[in-house]
Amino acid sequence: MGMKILKPLSSSLSSLANRAISAPTSFVTAVSSLIILCLATFISSGFAQPDSTINPPLAATSTPSGYKIAIVAGGCFWCVESDFEKLPGVITAESGYTGGHTQNPTYKQVSYTETGHYEAVKITYDPNQVSYRELLDHFWVNIDPFDDRGQFCDKGSSYLSAIFPIDAEQRKLAQQSYNSYLALFPDKVSFATQIIDASTFYPAEDYHQDYYKNNPLRYKYYRYNCGRDARLETIWGDKAGGKTASKNN
Repeated sequence: MGMKILKPLSSSLSSLANRAISAPTSFVTAVSSLIILCLATFISSGFAQPDSTINPPLAATSTPSGYKIAIVAGGCFWCVESDFEKLPGVITAESGYTGGHTQNPTYKQVSYTETGHYEAVKITYDPNQVSYRELLDHFWVNIDPFDDRGQFCDKGSSYLSAIFPIDAEQRKLAQQSYNSYLALFPDKVSFATQIIDASTFYPAEDYHQDYYKNNPLRYKYYRYNCGRDARLETIWGDKAGGKTASKNN
């Protein structure tokens, strides 16, 4: 794209320079200002870095009218976002950070320092199409609930799995769901997955949002090499991935 901009810009500047040779001083000054403006615009558009700023924090209960919110953590938020956005009834899934003690955390801080945050996803859903319990059903078969060190190839406290209920009703349903799925493994006494009351959710940097859409090859390569789907099949069998399993690969 840079060459397409450069050629017409170069031609225009050359034409302006030829006119300036025999023009009054005022015209030369105006042309000089125009040249500087054009160059500044070209440089900024051609070499600007991706937006890595964090959006303003959102309260865990913020929700558009008619929709509801659910917050979960299941390791890499790229994958969790992808898994939920393919589920009918889900309006959006947003990557972010929650459960920590540092305000406005960055990805680097969450990954490499002790901010206490989880990589999480805030799900906006239509309760007329999908229930909170159904979201939890989908959650379980897309995580490894036995991993107490992270999720799949990603290890560390920020990659641990958790459910963040935003009110008493969600907490009750989350505990019921936990007990129901744990009962499927009679040789286990507990899951590593925690149920933690929701706190402020901080949206992640823009380049993390919709990563699976914006970088499909990189995303698929990462997901495959992380062994996520293979491990899910080992744990959940034909239930692995839920309703969207065929769309993940």
